[in-house]
Amino acid sequence: MIYKIPLVLTPQPEGGYTITSPVLSELVTEGDTADEALNNARDALAAVLEMYQDLGRSLPESVQRFVGNNLA
Repeated sequence: MIYKIPLVLTPQPEGGYTITSPVLSELVTEGDTADEALNNARDALAAVLEMYQDLGRSLPESVQRFVGNNLA
């Protein structure tokens, strides 16, 4: 399953990048490079999705889910 969510990539003064999402406040990760931070965001999203499922919470409506090539 593919999710489309907005991400904010913020360069850090000491180096590296932080990624957050305005629609999933629980999603916070970082990396030494932009590519590493984006890869870490995939893992962070998986953890957030698992947390929502474990808590029985619905994802915010602004999170778009794709099944195959179609928006679900």
